[in-house]
Amino acid sequence: MTVMSFLGAIGAAQREAMDADERVIIFGEDVEANVYGTTGAGKTRSDKGDFLQMYGRNRIRNTPISEESMVGAAAGAAMTGLRPIVDLSYSSFLYMAMDQFVNQVAKNRYMFGGQASMPVVFRSAMFYGLNTGAHHSDRPYPMFMNVPGLKIIAPATPTDAKGLLRSAIDSDDPVLTFEACLLWGSKEDVPEEEFWIPLGEARTAREGTDVTVVAISSSVPEAVAAAEALAASEGVSVEVIDPRTLVPLDRDAILRSVHKTGRLVVAEPAHRTCGAAAEISAHVVEEAFGVLKAPIVRVTAPDMQIPFSTALEKQMYPTRHTIEAAIRRVLDLPASAEATELASASAQ
Repeated sequence: MTVMSFLGAIGAAQREAMDADERVIIFGEDVEANVYGTTGAGKTRSDKGDFLQMYGRNRIRNTPISEESMVGAAAGAAMTGLRPIVDLSYSSFLYMAMDQFVNQVAKNRYMFGGQASMPVVFRSAMFYGLNTGAHHSDRPYPMFMNVPGLKIIAPATPTDAKGLLRSAIDSDDPVLTFEACLLWGSKEDVPEEEFWIPLGEARTAREGTDVTVVAISSSVPEAVAAAEALAASEGVSVEVIDPRTLVPLDRDAILRSVHKTGRLVVAEPAHRTCGAAAEISAHVVEEAFGVLKAPIVRVTAPDMQIPFSTALEKQMYPTRHTIEAAIRRVLDLPASAEATELASASAQ
């Protein structure tokens, strides 16, 4: 084991994949300048060396600032035998390539009757909570969950970031990975050797018996903090499930937990309407309504554009306090004054 940051784990996964398979390439905006082969804040020196120096411009290549061109080129490269990792920087930039994602990347394996596969990974960073305004703060993974043919991952820990990315690179289907920049600096012990985490397999971040919290991306550490606070103050046992993969979604793991606890809270940083929380809630109601002891509660961002104001934006996303308020609600416990105030602001 070695201590790795979330971003360092991504770099390690890419390096291992490139060492293992010469068909793996990286291209995108400014990737030649990054020692980890990652975006933006990843320009931190590493004893593992510079990706461009290690692999050369045949495998590490800058592209023009044209997301549609990048995604289209990646689709063609994947269909002709390469395994591209495309760095698209901000997740909001995926909108500029929607036609390529929806009509080419997602459909071509089906349209060609399986004669061509699409082994390509698209990395993007969700820069929410960082005062970047409405154009750069989106969390658009729910709209891609609606597109058949795409796999979606949203790791919340350095270990998952490394293991899921290795599985994504080895997949013969296109995978979109959404990284919360709020998690980039998080650190933990990560296996230094190669390992893979299967897509579609959830992780139980915390065992519990009284209520299930399904948390996504940056909501995972907030949910764990809320669970620990309630255990200390109220003796409540909260189980936290991190799906890790949104497509395919480990529905069985969620149902098993709900059957055990009888209560469900879902927390995610995306907008409320048609989000992952809505899909998870609908599935539980369809398959496990009879075991629910209380209505399901969602903790999400409201359906509004992200303000530039730091004071306003920090009220948008799930926090320990708003998740705690939701847990108290499903358990019919009195809410703390602070949690009630913050939950009310988030729900407006």
